[in-house]
Amino acid sequence: MSRKGETLADFRVHSIRGGLIETTHEVVVAVVDAAGRHVVRHGDADLVTPIRSAAKPFQAFPLVADGVVDGLGISPEELALACASHNSEVHQVQLVANWMSRIGVKESDLVCGPHRPLAKEAGVRRRDGTLQEVELAPPSRVASNCSGKHTGMLALAKYHGWSPQGYALADHPVQQRCGAAIAEWFDLDMASLRTTLDGCGVVSWAVPLRAMALGYARASRATGPMASIVSAMTTHPGLVAGVRRTCTALMKAYPGRILAKLGAAGVYGAALLEEGLGIAIKVLDGNLMASGVALMAVLDALGLAPTPSSHLADYASPVMANTNGDVVGRYEASGTLSVV
Repeated sequence: MSRKGETLADFRVHSIRGGLIETTHEVVVAVVDAAGRHVVRHGDADLVTPIRSAAKPFQAFPLVADGVVDGLGISPEELALACASHNSEVHQVQLVANWMSRIGVKESDLVCGPHRPLAKEAGVRRRDGTLQEVELAPPSRVASNCSGKHTGMLALAKYHGWSPQGYALADHPVQQRCGAAIAEWFDLDMASLRTTLDGCGVVSWAVPLRAMALGYARASRATGPMASIVSAMTTHPGLVAGVRRTCTALMKAYPGRILAKLGAAGVYGAALLEEGLGIAIKVLDGNLMASGVALMAVLDALGLAPTPSSHLADYASPVMANTNGDVVGRYEASGTLSVV
């Protein structure tokens, strides 16, 4: 897929059903190095968009930088969960619940609302369409995919002596501290950051895609607090997402080489840790499956070996199954990406 000089304009993701293109998903891609130099640019890399859960590693940064991890004895597993959009698998939820209990956080303190486990929403299907068994927790606030992030934010408030009341609001010290971390890593003026409301009830930060890519590139070269976050996520990838999730599959398949974090509405952030590159992806129609397929194609284009399209074929071209479990189609990346 990586052939210099070819046009970038035709890169997109299709869903294929019965050999026909059923839907087309347009994709914006920004890949930069730690100095901000573009390596791949497809579409409007200056597009300002809410980056949703792709911000979580940077929202968790104050936990390490401010001394919360040491002061409250937060484990690497808990730090990974602070960065997670987990499946609500039973062991994930129990770890969050244990963390909450240890630092004196009640479930009613969490702003995030209950929802069905993400694994159930995703179908948790193998490539042949059959269901993969996974034990899921019932809906609750602690089973929210963002419960680790919220617990981390309450831990930040507790450590600093800030009131937990309103911790999810933009003017609360917790969100001001998280915003300052995002501005720092993304090389933005905090006053320029736009805020929206995330699905879990907390602030979502809207930034240019190129800035998010820069943040991930810088994280790949980080020492100190951010290196601890990268280590927690890559050492415990099963906590960051879970069974049949692209983030987890990538970090398990390429141990210590990739940092990957999904955001809602077609957003993906990632870093190639050895190469020092940051990746930001936005599928313009917000399709969740298409964002993972696009990420795999970008990693192919960047020369990651073994190629994700062959090494993780289930994720590079995931199947679509009907309610009987019959495979009725698949997602595929189409076109070319050039490496500058």
